[in-house]
Amino acid sequence: MDYKSSLIPDGNAMENLEKQLICPICLEMFTKPVVILPCQHNLCRKCANDIFQAANPYWTNRGGSVSMSGGRFRCPSCRHEVIMDRHGVYGLQRNLLVENIIDIYKQECSSRPLQKGSHPMCKEHEDEKINIYCLTCEVPTCSLCKVFGAHQACEVAPLQNIFQGQKTELSNCISMLVAGNDRVQTIISQLEDSCRVTKENSHQVKEELSQKFDALYAILDEKKSELLQRITQEQEEKLGFIEALILQYREQLEKSTKLVETAIQSLDEPGGATFLLSAKQLIKSIVEASKGCQLGKTEQGFESMDYFTLDLEHIAEALRAIDFGTDEDEEEFIEDEEDQEEGVSTEGKEGHQ
Repeated sequence: MDYKSSLIPDGNAMENLEKQLICPICLEMFTKPVVILPCQHNLCRKCANDIFQAANPYWTNRGGSVSMSGGRFRCPSCRHEVIMDRHGVYGLQRNLLVENIIDIYKQECSSRPLQKGSHPMCKEHEDEKINIYCLTCEVPTCSLCKVFGAHQACEVAPLQNIFQGQKTELSNCISMLVAGNDRVQTIISQLEDSCRVTKENSHQVKEELSQKFDALYAILDEKKSELLQRITQEQEEKLGFIEALILQYREQLEKSTKLVETAIQSLDEPGGATFLLSAKQLIKSIVEASKGCQLGKTEQGFESMDYFTLDLEHIAEALRAIDFGTDEDEEEFIEDEEDQEEGVSTEGKEGHQ
């Protein structure tokens, strides 16, 4: 069995095979050498070099100085990123199998007769093949149209020349578009990195801000506890003093009440001698008890705690004025304070003189 005949089938299979041998860049059959990418897709090495150069404009090719660094580009078929070393596309492995299949395919095609209808025919002259290109009207046509038809006065050129030129132009446009897509993808990656770094930086400054405010809260809580303790201490001292006075007055009241009861009983004594025996001492005790009423008292405003009042308006204003600032703002603030201190010092010296 012939190997070539078994490899290259007839009919639609030939067309399907040809589609598999088309370069996605130049849209023509692969031109040797053919290189295989890490993603297993194939390219003409020239096409691969074109998109590599477009994506890495500062990478020097073999005709210039040797680059000490590689580059990268994306596969036009699957968008997989291909990373190159300093050899560029010349470091890619050749796909000899594809090159051999191309050779066999071309040999098989050359040995087959051209099928009828495989070449487009002229609409005006149905038996004539389209074989020239009208440059004036920018349409392909046939020789009879140039000699006898609508394109007699037009400028024409061989179809193959225009065909190769437009294919080359389209290939260059594809390469340019692929390179542009790579640049856009690079920008997207940079923007995504920028989003990530922005989130990380925001989280960091939020943590720092929370720590600083927590420190302020701690200072305020500590100061609050200290001042409340001082008020409590003053309260306990005043209450202790007042409660001691209340106890003294209660004792005095109890003694006075007993003397009153004793004096009333003496007044009820019918016998003069019995009354006189106790009256003098009783009167003396009542007089002494009356003198003992001169106990301690609280001064006016003793209950007031107004001296513990705080004026925190300036601190509240300072807290309200808290804002994000740069180092330049802090330096200006320090310079303003120094200028004010120098102004006060100068005024003091002038007043002294």
